[in-house]
Amino acid sequence: GVSDLQHCSAALEAMQAVGMPLLVHGEVTSADIDIFDREAVFIDNVLEPLRKQFPALKIVFEHITTKQAAHYVRDSSTSGKNTIAATITPQHLLMNRNAIFAGGIRPHNYCLPVLKREEHRIALLEAATSGNSRFFLGTDSAPHAKGAKEAACGCAGCYSAFNALGLYAEAFESVGKLDRLEGFASFFGPDFYELPRNTKQITLIKQAQSIPQELPLGDATIVPLRAGETIAWSLV
Repeated sequence: GVSDLQHCSAALEAMQAVGMPLLVHGEVTSADIDIFDREAVFIDNVLEPLRKQFPALKIVFEHITTKQAAHYVRDSSTSGKNTIAATITPQHLLMNRNAIFAGGIRPHNYCLPVLKREEHRIALLEAATSGNSRFFLGTDSAPHAKGAKEAACGCAGCYSAFNALGLYAEAFESVGKLDRLEGFASFFGPDFYELPRNTKQITLIKQAQSIPQELPLGDATIVPLRAGETIAWSLV
């Protein structure tokens, strides 16, 4: 692990020089910082100084979870080419932190960065559906076995890969912005990475889909996000 990004200055300098992006889970790790504040503190203490030191370094602020992060990325000024973007997961668009404690501990809704208050979910949904090309899809899907999640010290992460696009469609539809989903899911990511857009297409239809309670995973099983529930969208 890296305790201080200053230890990586030479590598970051080289990354900036060749145009290699830095992909970062943006939270401080100090035990004295409240877990719900670690992303916001990271912006002030790490990200902003980093961007001043390496102004041409491309950065993806991965799976953001707070209003502070959404507004920071939205409002960041860059000289010339855009150098900052952020990904957003389906769980952070659809759930707030109450989902971890609904009638008991819900380990399959526990991820890091942890789900935040409703005001943060709303800000993330506004960012994702805004059409702003700095925000694009990143599931952070985590395929932990059921036993590793339902444990005395359960693993962090939501397994969303099974039905991620249907969940994103549900989120975008909830604010009447389905027309913005294609850019978020398919265009803005490759554009930021300066890679060609995929020419193949997939089709989502408004057809109810039942999410299995669990799925096989080697000798174990895995519990997908929204297990046992029905979502409105299906992949053709």
